[in-house]
Amino acid sequence: MMETRITKLFGIKYPIILPGMSWISVPELVAAVCNAGGIGWLATGPLTTDQTRESIKKIRKLTNKPFGAGATLLMPGARENAEVLLEEQVPVINVSLGKCDWIAERAHKYGGKVIATVTTEKHALAAEKQGADALQVTGNEAAAHGSQVTTLVLTPAIVKAVKIPVVSIGGYADGQGLAAALALGADAIGMGTRLSMTKESPVHETTKKAQLEASIDDTIYSNRFDGLYCRVLKTPQAEKSIRQGINLFRAMIAGPRIAKEMKLPLFKLMLGMLAQPQNMMKLAHMATAFDKIKWATEKGDLKYGVHLTGQIQGLINDLPTVKEVIEQTVKEAKEVYKKMGTQLK
Repeated sequence: MMETRITKLFGIKYPIILPGMSWISVPELVAAVCNAGGIGWLATGPLTTDQTRESIKKIRKLTNKPFGAGATLLMPGARENAEVLLEEQVPVINVSLGKCDWIAERAHKYGGKVIATVTTEKHALAAEKQGADALQVTGNEAAAHGSQVTTLVLTPAIVKAVKIPVVSIGGYADGQGLAAALALGADAIGMGTRLSMTKESPVHETTKKAQLEASIDDTIYSNRFDGLYCRVLKTPQAEKSIRQGINLFRAMIAGPRIAKEMKLPLFKLMLGMLAQPQNMMKLAHMATAFDKIKWATEKGDLKYGVHLTGQIQGLINDLPTVKEVIEQTVKEAKEVYKKMGTQLK
C-alpha cells in the first residue's frame, strides 16, 4: 500500500496510472493494471460507441477494481463516446482536448470522478474551475502529446497553481521516477511507455523490439505529425512523415479510409472537422496520422507506420508482466525514500 490523494480519490492501492493510448490501452491491459493495484484508462479515440460499450463490459468481466476511460473531445465521435461512458457510469473519466464541465457535472451525480489532461498552467486552472477532481500533467518527455516544458519543471509549477491532486506523466519507468514525482508534489505517476512494453501489452513484438533497441535519443518531438506536439520513435518513416507535414487536401483524400477505419459515416467525419474550424488543421493531421499509428502498434510495420513513445524507452531493457512492473516500481520507490532518509540525517 502507498497512500496519496490519488489512491484515496480513485480507491486504488498504488499511485500508478496507465494513460489512455490508442490501440494500446485496451481492456486486457487496463484490467491487468487495475488488478495489479494501479488504474488504467481505456482509450476510446479509435472506437465506435458500440465498441466502447463492449470494451467497458469486458473490463468489468476482467476486474472488479476501479478503472477509467478516456474522452478525447477534439476527435469526431468523441462526444458520443463520452455519453457512453456516462451511461455506463465509468468510475473515472479522463478528459482531454476539451472542456470537462458537462462531463464532471454528470459524472459527479453517480459518484464518478473526472481527471483532465493538461500541458499548461492555464489549462490546469481552467480544468480545476470546470470541476475536474484531478489533473493529468503531461511533460515534454512523454509519448504522444506532451508539453513543450519538461516534467521536472511542469509538475511542480502546476502543483503550486492548483489545489486538486496531480498525476505527473513523462519520463517515468521505475521506482526512482515515482519517488522523484512524489517529491515534486505529484500524487501519482503515469507510465505509458513502460506499461506498453510488458507481456500483456498489445503492441506488436516487432515494435517492442525496436523500442528495446532504441536509446533515449531515438525519438522525435514535433507538431508536424498529427497536428499537436507529440513524441514518436525515430525511424526513417517518422522522419519522412514529419518532413512532409500535412495539408487539408491530403487530409480530404485520406478521409474515406479514416472514416472506414473509425466506422464513421464519411459525412460525420467531415462535419466534425467543419464544426471546429479553429481545429481543422489539427484534425487533418490526426486523420492522416491515424492509420500510421495503428500500423506500427498492431502490425509492427515501421516502414509505413509511426509509433508514439516516450524518451524513457531508452532506459527500458525488458518485457516483464504488468504486475512485476508495478510491484518493482513501488518497492524501489520505498527503498529510495529509505535511503534518502538515511542520507538526510
